[in-house]
Amino acid sequence: MATASEVLISSSAPVRPARQTLRIYLKEAKYEFLKNLRIPRYSISVILFPLMFYILFGLVMGRQPVNGVDITAYLIPTYGVFGIMGASLFGTASSLAAERGLGWLEVKRASPMPPFAYFVAKFVMSAIFSGTVVVLLFAMGIAFGGVRLPAAETLQIIVTLVAGSVPFCSMGLALGYFVGPNSAPAFINLIYLPLSFCSGLWVPFIFLPRAIRHIAQVLPPYHLAQLALDIVGAGQHQSNWMHWEVLIGFTLICLGIACLGYQRDENKLYG
Repeated sequence: MATASEVLISSSAPVRPARQTLRIYLKEAKYEFLKNLRIPRYSISVILFPLMFYILFGLVMGRQPVNGVDITAYLIPTYGVFGIMGASLFGTASSLAAERGLGWLEVKRASPMPPFAYFVAKFVMSAIFSGTVVVLLFAMGIAFGGVRLPAAETLQIIVTLVAGSVPFCSMGLALGYFVGPNSAPAFINLIYLPLSFCSGLWVPFIFLPRAIRHIAQVLPPYHLAQLALDIVGAGQHQSNWMHWEVLIGFTLICLGIACLGYQRDENKLYG
């Protein structure tokens, strides 16, 4: 039988109309985006880093076609994946670790805000920055690299890469619950940079050493890059379903780990 306090708590729980709940989610996403936009260490670095790589290896040094496609067109999907990984991992893992350390999550849980709004906002913010990186890469390739793709293919690549930010946001949530606020940026770089190289994001896949090519095929960034490269005809001609299955499975594993971290924090606070 429920106690009097449990009855009181359950009876006082807010019941909101769906429109009001949606408004809360949108506001949380808006302020999460503005918060990160106003942090130059995040907003400038996650946008400029992949653009600088593309200028150096695609526009300045790039001459040799890869898989029958100009290097300037080939590197847009690969550096696009590199960019969305940075936006997603630093936008979720680093900020989540910092906010846990500051006790901000306890404040959020004590407020009447829907609990998932906080996490959805981070996914939306990362998707916006990811889309910005990919669009700027296309703008640079079209303006200075002679990239000419049909509008439908360009849109398909952008949508694919932005949708591909979800697995890395999930990875960021998993990391954010298990790393400290001070060590998070360094720990993320220890994963982010080797993962990018071994997945063929910096150097075209066919130019990687054979041992690394074998490693690449079990890494999520490789599969997302192949989905985008297949659209321009420069992929390894593997099954798209296989690529999506790897990304979906990776997302579910990361979300499961993040749930364990969330429950651990809940038990520490209320246990």
